[in-house]
Amino acid sequence: MQGADTAWILTSTALVLFMTLPGLALFYAGLVRSQNVLSVLMNCFAIAATVSILWFAVGYSIAFGDGNAWWGGLGKSFLSGVGIDSVSGTIPETLFFMFQMTFAIITPALIVGAYPERIHFSFVIAFSLVWVLIVYAPVVHWVWGGGFLAEMGLLDFAGGVVVHVTAGVSALVLAMMLGPRRGFPNEVQPPHNPGLTMIGAAMLWVGWFGFNAGSALAADAAAGMAMTVTHISAAAGAIAWSVMEIIRYRKASLVGAVTGMVAGLATITPASGSVGPIGGLVLGLAGGVICYMVTQAVKQRFKIDDSLDVFAVHGIGGMLGTLLTAFFVSVALGGNGLAEGMTTANQLGVQAFGIIIVVIWSAILTAIIVMVLKMFLTFRVDEETEVQGLDLALHGERGYHNM
Repeated sequence: MQGADTAWILTSTALVLFMTLPGLALFYAGLVRSQNVLSVLMNCFAIAATVSILWFAVGYSIAFGDGNAWWGGLGKSFLSGVGIDSVSGTIPETLFFMFQMTFAIITPALIVGAYPERIHFSFVIAFSLVWVLIVYAPVVHWVWGGGFLAEMGLLDFAGGVVVHVTAGVSALVLAMMLGPRRGFPNEVQPPHNPGLTMIGAAMLWVGWFGFNAGSALAADAAAGMAMTVTHISAAAGAIAWSVMEIIRYRKASLVGAVTGMVAGLATITPASGSVGPIGGLVLGLAGGVICYMVTQAVKQRFKIDDSLDVFAVHGIGGMLGTLLTAFFVSVALGGNGLAEGMTTANQLGVQAFGIIIVVIWSAILTAIIVMVLKMFLTFRVDEETEVQGLDLALHGERGYHNM
């Protein structure tokens, strides 16, 4: 056990939880109508509380237990066998458990952006818990727990596939099954508080240092480079998105700039421990441009109301970054280099295979979860509740008393 490593991961764990509470919660809350601001905050907060207990009970064991290539088993349920002296690498295993718990919290919380203003609270909680159990935790094991994708050599340093692809694809499926908001796409009201969104986005930017640099699981040079490329990519993503808006609308919006920043962060996440600064710059620019284009296509061309662009920003960003890692890991481009015996083409094939498997897994199981839960729980609120807003109808509170 190393004190410096332990201190850094203690800090990183707090930073990643800070990303969800309050970062992501405020980011999403500013983007909805004022009648729904509390419902978004409540969704994020309730997911954090319930997923924490689920991760303690069985989630951590499924992800990191000593199982097989597909799942970790139940041997570490309720932290069985994990004591104060248990070590994971150079840090206490209890700390590794907590660090991974914060990832398990933010991943279903990302999906909140797909369905605000029209979904029932009870369905959100039930869906999130079942989803973490049967979609997220097994994928964690495949990639980070010694499963079959890890054995193949998939490069996903901090969660491009594990977090962003699972959440993004599931968000798209859920949004399609739930249906659009009233008046979508032409009559949906604009974000009620872009300033609140910017504050939440700034918290995400800071917290992401724990997300990516913390994934080194040590206070070392890898963590330093991961932090560097993360910041460069975030800045490049914000600039690229703003330039796209200026080209199209002659104006750069605050919401667009911070969304581009998040796109840059999502794109660099899988690559952050493998690429150098040039890779961070290119991935951030690519994420800002391509995620912007997909955002327009999802809503305007395909008429899918993924309300806060979870698939376009996180899903596409995660896929893009995972694929580009195969190229920018090259030593010639400042990266760490490929594994022995691996070529760029082979690595690209592994990266693509990992994406395809996780996309299929996430999409099919998300659809099944929704279909089953709809048999027992209210999926979508009625039209009157949607018009009134979910804050008062489902939570008995108002975010603003001068409404």
